[in-house]
Amino acid sequence: MSLLQRLEMRQGQALVMTPQLLQAIKLLQLSHLDLAAYVDAELERNPLLERIEGDPVGEGTDRGEAEPERFEATERGEADSWLNGDTAPDQASMEGALDTRLDNVFADETPMPREQGGGDTLSLTPAPYGSTGGSFDGELPDFEASLTAEISLREHLVAQLDLATRDPQDRLIGGFLIDAVDEAGYCRESLDLVADRLGASLDQVARMLKLVQTFDPPGVAARDLAECLAIQLREQDRFDPAMQALVSRLDLVAKRDFPALRRLCGVDDEDLVEMLAEIRRLDPKPGRAFGTSAVEVLVPDVFVRAAPDGSWLIELNSEALPRVLVNQTYYARVSKGAVADGDKTFLSECLQNANWLTRSLEQRARTILKVATEIVRQQDGFFVHGVTHLRPLNLKTVAEAIGMHESTVSRVTSNKSIGTSRGTLEMKYFFTAAIPGAAGAAAHSSEAVRYRIKQLVDAEANDVLSDDALVQRLHDEGIEIARRTVAKYRESLRIPSSIERRRERSAQAGAQLSA
Repeated sequence: MSLLQRLEMRQGQALVMTPQLLQAIKLLQLSHLDLAAYVDAELERNPLLERIEGDPVGEGTDRGEAEPERFEATERGEADSWLNGDTAPDQASMEGALDTRLDNVFADETPMPREQGGGDTLSLTPAPYGSTGGSFDGELPDFEASLTAEISLREHLVAQLDLATRDPQDRLIGGFLIDAVDEAGYCRESLDLVADRLGASLDQVARMLKLVQTFDPPGVAARDLAECLAIQLREQDRFDPAMQALVSRLDLVAKRDFPALRRLCGVDDEDLVEMLAEIRRLDPKPGRAFGTSAVEVLVPDVFVRAAPDGSWLIELNSEALPRVLVNQTYYARVSKGAVADGDKTFLSECLQNANWLTRSLEQRARTILKVATEIVRQQDGFFVHGVTHLRPLNLKTVAEAIGMHESTVSRVTSNKSIGTSRGTLEMKYFFTAAIPGAAGAAAHSSEAVRYRIKQLVDAEANDVLSDDALVQRLHDEGIEIARRTVAKYRESLRIPSSIERRRERSAQAGAQLSA
C-alpha cells in the first residue's frame, strides 16, 4: 500500500454556527426574567438601543409580536369569571374621593382648657396639609425612612446570642453555628467540622449548640427532626419516657405502625392517639416564620382566552416581552462626527448587534406564539373539560405540525408558561407519555391517569383500594396499565400504600370513639 500526497477539491454543505446564531438559539430557552436581564445588559453595552416606555401599541411602535392567533374549537366550556374582566371603578366616585379636603378632617377638635396657674393654650387643631410636625423646612415627612424590614432568622438569633453570653470566644462559636442554620431552622454543619475550623474543643462547640437550641423559636438549631421535636417537647415539659420512645422511632410513625408504637411506648390506644396529636401540633420547621422568601408568582408568557364564537384566542403577554428599538437618528448624528476608523467600526458593530437583537426578539415572540397555538390545538379537550381529557403529546408531534425541528420546540417550551382559565401551567405540562387503552381503545395521557388514580383514592369509603384493585378499576375504564406503574404514580402523588391508609383510618376511628 503506497502513501501519496495530493490536492483535492470537495464540495459540500455544512451548518456554520455563528456567534449570533448561537445567541439567537440561547434566547429561545430563556425565561422572561433571564431575557429581561440579558436585554438590560445589552442596553448598557449598546448606545444605539433604547427601551420603549409605556404601551408600544398606543405609541405606534413595533411590539415585535404577532397578532393573537385564533382557531375553531369543536366544543367550548363556560369561561371563568376572570376571562370576562372586572369592570372599572366609577370615575366620578374616584374624582370625588380625590377632591376630599384633608385639612378639615379634625374640624371638630377643640383646644384643651388652660391649666390652672396660667400658661399657653395647647391646641389640637392640626397643621395645614403640607406642613410637617416638628419640621421647619416645609417639606413632607419621609415615610420611607420609617419603613421596617422583616427580621431574618439569623438577626433574631444573633440578638439573643448577644444577651446570652459576653465571652468573645463563645460569641464566635455561637455566631458560626447560627450562620450554619438554614431557612427551616436546622443546623446542618457537623460539630467536628466546626471545632476543626475554629480551633475549639468539641465540648465547647457542643455546649454552645445547646445554648443556641434554647433560643426562640423552640426547636431551632436542631440537627434532625427528632431533635427538633424533642426540644419543643422539653419546652412544654412533655418529654417523658413514653414520648421519648415515640420520637426516637419516627419511622414507625411515618409508616403508621400503631401496634409497634404501642408496644414500644407501653401505652394504650387512647394515650397513643393523644401523643400523636401532640406531635402534629409541633412545628417541624421552626425557622420558616422568619425572613421567608417572597413567593414568586408564575407569570405566563402566553394567554389563552375563550372567544364568543367558540374559538380560542392565543396572545403573547406583552408585559413579559422586552421592548427595545434601534435609535437610527442618534446613529446618523454620531456617525457624521466619527473620524477615526475605530469609532466607525464600533458604531457599525453596535448597529449590527442592535438590529440583530430586535429581529431575534421578534422571531422569538413569533416562535413562542406558534408553538403555543399548536399546543392549544392539540389539547383542546383539556381547555374545555379539564385534566381528564388531556391527550398524550410529544415534542415530535408539535414539531412536525408547525414545520420546526424537535430541538427548537424543546427550547421554546423550556421555562415558559401558559395562562389559562384553569390556572397558569408550564408548557412542559402538556407533553405527557401515552398509556395504551384496553382492547384497542385510544391511548390515555399519563397525567390524566395519575389524576384518575387520585380521584379513586379520594373517593374511598370503607373499602381501601390496593394497587391491584386500582389496576382493575382502570382496566374497567379502558386503561391498560401495569401494577408497578400504578404504584409509581401513587408514590409521585404522595399517596400512602393501602396498608398505611387502612392503619390511618383505624387510628382515626379509634380517636373518634375515644372522643
